[in-house]
Amino acid sequence: MIVVVCPGQGSQTPGFLSPWLADESAAEHLAELSDAAGIDLAAHGTVSDADTIRDTAVAQPLIVAAGPLALRTLLAAGRTARIGGIAGHSVGEITAAAGAGIWADVDAMRFVAERGRAMADAAALAPTGMSAVIGADEDALLARLAELGLEPANFNGGGQIVVAGALDALETLKAEPPAGARVIPLQVAGAFHTRYMRPAVERPAAVAADHDVSDPGVTLWSNRDGGTVASGRAFVDLLVRQVSSPVRWDRCMESFAAAGVTGIIEVVPAGALVGLAKRALKGVPTIAVKTPDDLPAAIELIDQAAA
Repeated sequence: MIVVVCPGQGSQTPGFLSPWLADESAAEHLAELSDAAGIDLAAHGTVSDADTIRDTAVAQPLIVAAGPLALRTLLAAGRTARIGGIAGHSVGEITAAAGAGIWADVDAMRFVAERGRAMADAAALAPTGMSAVIGADEDALLARLAELGLEPANFNGGGQIVVAGALDALETLKAEPPAGARVIPLQVAGAFHTRYMRPAVERPAAVAADHDVSDPGVTLWSNRDGGTVASGRAFVDLLVRQVSSPVRWDRCMESFAAAGVTGIIEVVPAGALVGLAKRALKGVPTIAVKTPDDLPAAIELIDQAAA
């Protein structure tokens, strides 16, 4: 069983879309998505620098727009029916929803563009950030976070939990971490998936209410708890609430294992999720689709699993 996964914020790098836009149809599709998002995604994916594409209002639509460039080929020719399912990490859930047929790519872009702007505005209300904590005992870490007023934001599996909150509290955690843990500050502009993002929920909710939504055409796992969601409208409601709720990617990977996963394919901008899979799903083959040159191997993996 092959699972397709879609990465979240932080996976983007300068120029990562350049090889994809050599294909005329991909360039045309990205132009449509740019119109829907209201930003020049081609420029941000080819010539914008790291600081520019780190901006939440740019990064989120850029990442979500990248996924369909790979998915249009990866899931063509009836291959949607040959995969075991699809899932996304954080903002990648919006990509996954489009890949599962819940909504059109342009509707996904309208939603993520407003989500990104709303989260950027919420992040500007207080000086907050995020740090990756590696190697901590989970119970000990959660107790330490409660002492400092911090929150777990991403349970990534493989011994990694991303935490978020006030910058001074994050500095204290780095200076005085739980036993055996390393704390690595992340280059992000806010405390995503925490209470600090509650002001950002209403605006994407309003956009989502205006979109036509279908039920997913493939198995779709949710970051809420790693469970599958059969209702398109219920999944979109979870996407809205996920703005200020933790990402349980650890439970998604546990669900993949329980379902009998035999391969993981991560779509562009790929790398982070196959890295987590290599630690938490040891022995499961993975393919990171970074450029169009990676598509043949990914298609072969799907075809072999379905044979």
